[in-house]
Formats: sequence, C-alpha cells, structure tokens
Amino acid sequence: MLHHTPLLDTIAAGLVFAFALGALATRARLSPLVGYLAAGIVVGPFTPGIVADQSLANQLSEIGVILLMFGVGLHFSLRDLLEVKAIAIPGAVAQIAFATGLGAGLAWLLGWPFHAGLMFGLALSVASTVVLLRALEERRLLDSPRGKIAIGWLIVEDLAMVLALVLVPAVAGAPADGGSEVWLSLVRTLFKVAGFLALMLVVGRRVIPWILEQIAGTGSRELFTLCVLAIALGVALGAALLFNVSFALGAFFAGMLLAESEFSHKAASDSLPLRDAFAVLFFVSVGMLFDPRILVDEPLLVLATCGIIIIGKSVAALALVLAFRHPLATALTIAVSLAQIGEFSFILAGLGIELGLIPPEARDLILAGAILSILCNPLLFAALDRWQRRRATAEVEKKALVASGPPAPEGPFVLLIGFGRVGSAIAQLLRERGAPLLVVDTDPDLIDRAQALGIPAICGNAASPRVLDETNPAQARLALLAIPQALEAGEIIARLREAKPELTIIARGHSDGEVEHLLRHGADAAVMAERIMALRMAEMATQSLAYHDRVAAAASREPPPAAAE
Repeated sequence: MLHHTPLLDTIAAGLVFAFALGALATRARLSPLVGYLAAGIVVGPFTPGIVADQSLANQLSEIGVILLMFGVGLHFSLRDLLEVKAIAIPGAVAQIAFATGLGAGLAWLLGWPFHAGLMFGLALSVASTVVLLRALEERRLLDSPRGKIAIGWLIVEDLAMVLALVLVPAVAGAPADGGSEVWLSLVRTLFKVAGFLALMLVVGRRVIPWILEQIAGTGSRELFTLCVLAIALGVALGAALLFNVSFALGAFFAGMLLAESEFSHKAASDSLPLRDAFAVLFFVSVGMLFDPRILVDEPLLVLATCGIIIIGKSVAALALVLAFRHPLATALTIAVSLAQIGEFSFILAGLGIELGLIPPEARDLILAGAILSILCNPLLFAALDRWQRRRATAEVEKKALVASGPPAPEGPFVLLIGFGRVGSAIAQLLRERGAPLLVVDTDPDLIDRAQALGIPAICGNAASPRVLDETNPAQARLALLAIPQALEAGEIIARLREAKPELTIIARGHSDGEVEHLLRHGADAAVMAERIMALRMAEMATQSLAYHDRVAAAASREPPPAAAE
C-alpha cells in the first residue's frame, strides 16, 4: 500500500533536483548555489510539475539556518579580523551603510514604508560567504593580503547581520506610535542577549568544550558527531526558549565556543555532511519562494536591484579600499568579491516577511538579485584575472620590476613558476639547500612576499613570451611549475622547451588526464599529489610490515625459557 509522505517527498525532491542542477551549475563553472536555488524554483508553487510542501520546506530550512550559523561561528576567527581591523571594520560598516542607503532609496521611490526600505537595503548589503570563499580559494588568495582583507570584511558583515537578527524583531515588536516603547523594547532585547552571552561565556565556555572532550575520549565517531549536532541545536533551542533570542544567534555562539576546543576541526569535519545537506535544503526552500514572473513583470526593478548589488556595493568598496591607500589590485579584488549577496540576505528577507516588514515583491527582488549576482560573479572575476595578467605583462615589458627587490641570479638557477601554497613550500626547501631561485607569479601580493624573503621575483604570466624572455630560461638549470592550472602550465612548458630543449621541467597535476597533458607538452615529470601520497603511505606500510616480520622471526628463534627447578 502506498502512503502519502509529504516530509519524505519534500526532502527527496529537494535533494534530487538540487544535486542535478547543482552539478550542472558546477560544470558551467558557476556556484552550485545557483543550482540549489533553481531546484527550489522547479519544485516551487510558481512553476508547473512537482510541487513540494512549502510549510515543511520552511521548517527544514530553519534547521538549515541553525546549522549555517553554527558553521559561521565555528569558522569565526577573531585573529583574522584583528589582523586587518584597520580597514575591514570601518570599510565594511561604511559599505553596509552605503548599500543600505541605496536600497532604502529605491524602496522610497517605490512608495514602501521606511522600515521596509531599511530591511530591503540591509539585505542587499551583505555578501555570500560561500561564494566569496570559493572564489578566493580558486585563485589561491585565501592566505594573501587581499584575501585576508576580504575575509575580515566578510566577518564584520556577518557580525553586523547577526546583530540585525537580534534587533529587528525587537523594533518590529514595539508599538509604532511610541518612541519610548521602541527604546524600551531594544533595551529588553539587549538585556536578554546580554544574559544569554554571559551564560555562554561563563558556563558554556567551560562546559561545551569539556563535554566535547569527554565524548571524544569514548572513541565513538557517531557519538561525537551526535554531540556536535546536539550542542548546535540544543543551544539554539535553549536560547530561543529561555532568552527569547533567535535560533541563529544561539547557533552562532555555540559554534564560536566550540571553535575554542582542541577538537574544533574534528567537530567541523564530522558535522559538515549534515550541515551541507540542510544548507542545501535551505537554499531550495528559498528558491521555492521565488516567483520568476517578476523578471518579466518588473525587469527595471530587477536591474536596479542588481545595480545596487553589483555596481553600488563594488564602487563603495573600491573607493574605501583605495582611500586606505591599498593597491588598485587589492581594491578591485575586494570590490568584485562583494558584488553578490547570499545566505544572510535570504535569512533577512524571510525574517522581514515573517514580521510583516517587507512586501513579497521585496523578497522576490532580493532573490532575483541574489541569483543574478551569483551568476555574474565568476564573469567579474574572470575579467579581473584578465586585467591583472595584462597589467603584469605590461609591467614586465616596461621593466617595471620592484627596484628594491633582490637582483636576479647571475649564475644557473631554479626557475619556480607559482608562489602560492605549493610554490612557497618548494622555495623554502630549495633555499635551505642553497639553490639560487627566480620566482614568477601573476599575483603582485605573492611577488611582494617572495621579494620580502630575499627571493628574486618577476610579476607576470610566464605563458607570455615577453615575460618568459625576462626570466632568461637559457640560464636556468631546472624549471618547476607549481601552478594548479594544467592548460596554462602546458603552454609554459612548450615555450620553455623551445627556449632550452635540454632544460629539466617538473610540473604538477590533479588527475591522470592533466599529468598526460603536461607530459605531452614536454614536461620531464608531472607530480600528482594523490599518487605521491599513495606511494608514500604504501612505502611506510611496507617498512612497518617488514619491521613486524623481523620482530616475529627473531621471537621464533629465541630458545624457550628454562624450566623452574
């Protein structure tokens, strides 16, 4: 007998369509968030075909919000923020204010109430953590000065949105005709939040890591994972029931306190699959709320919303970073990184609808702006990458090497192309052995870092003939390509082989296909990290087995103990 199971139907339909469309988005080099949101549109009430249960999807999305905020708290790094506080804090606050003002201005033109414009603008002011981190990771910028500024900026934005999630319900719950009532409501809310924070800092800071340590001592992985999830959901529920604080704030502080535990990395990795699954359902539920007809009915409003997100926020960030006397490349990277919106925007939109602060049209505009800005963000980064390559090449053509940089090696040297995580580790090992080095990279920040270490470095794309000529490959003893882009590496290898046929060239690849591509273009060897890891582990296993065999053989040759007299 078939049974109607709306919960199972909603979860199954959401995850299946999210997987299919997320995979298509990834293949198209877009953020998978686009696929998840599209999956929600497909199973939503505004498109024909399967229609998932909206109320159940909203309840599942609440769990997604809790686990998303728990993850934000778990990865919150006060150290990263303090490292770039001089620009991240004032810059993020000013950019939020500017974007909120633009959104409120558009709302005023539409005749919306002031509070609706404020919520609308606030939702347009905060970037997506998922989209930004992925873009920086793909370009090896997470550990660069530009990447640290972007992450610090994002942390400030997240903290501002957490504060908004606390204060907005308090303001919305106060009578509209009494200014004193509004302030009284704010004070009551802040008092409750202060009580919750005091309890978490005094009791939770000791109890939560202690519980985690005790459970870790049992050696049970499933019990440890269950403990992490119980802490996240339990603290969120307790914050809501006892202090009338939002689930999101409770989960955020639970994650922050867990981050102080020595088991925080294990907690993050073990809870990641479930966090990812419910986060996907959160994005699917958001997509279900989106009415695609607004793209046809109000195209100018959609364009205006996208203009605030992509142009308004970017121009503000660009001007602020330049005002702090940072290089243009850094300013452009921050501006492009922030030219999109995501998770917090959806949470704020949902809260605004729930409290009756914004009309459904505002939610649709926020969702349309999010989808289109996430679609455009990879294109903006690609344009920025092309500009940086052209600029770096032009600098080399003009001999625009940093005058204070170390002089190029006079004798035979090792040519190292790429100074990211892999390249910098290689450079350190070679320098310890006294090998002369010359580094080439397209990132000015990495070039500055190399030169600060006393390593001669050229800023430019080694695939450019002019840049490659500047390295003097005829003098190189060895060429190491530490860049992860196999297609670009293959082009560089071919040019190096033309310049010096007998040169030894070693590159890196991430798959068998990439290794074959590099070897076909003339590399003498291509290293694949997974294969080296497997060989090393097999070698260690062989040595361990041989040792145990020797111990067993020695034990078998020992004479039996003498009988007691």
